[in-house]
Amino acid sequence: MAETPEPLRVLFCIGINQNFFDLPKSQIGMVWTAFSGMMSQLAALPGVQVVGTMDDDSHMVGPSAGWPWTCYILADVDTQETVKTACNLFRTTPVDEHALWRYAAIEARMGRALTIRDDVESGS
Repeated sequence: MAETPEPLRVLFCIGINQNFFDLPKSQIGMVWTAFSGMMSQLAALPGVQVVGTMDDDSHMVGPSAGWPWTCYILADVDTQETVKTACNLFRTTPVDEHALWRYAAIEARMGRALTIRDDVESGS
């Protein structure tokens, strides 16, 4: 019987860009509605198990195009193809006549859960 491979531990790093901040207050709700829908779609993807989220908009105000990002989603994901599908939600989630990526960017960092490997001697 084949072993089930360990999932990828993925940190989805999300930055809200200047286009969002340029919107009149009366139009930001459509972006947040789309963003919320994207998060639900990401969590519902087969092979994705969301571990947690973090939003840093209380201590960082304004656009972020890189580190530190505005918010993060930590998830266990079955394959790189699923990670790509999750990132693609920014291209396919509509916001009025645009897509979500007009207002936000995403970057996925992939690794594994931090554990001591079985082949490492403890030294005791």
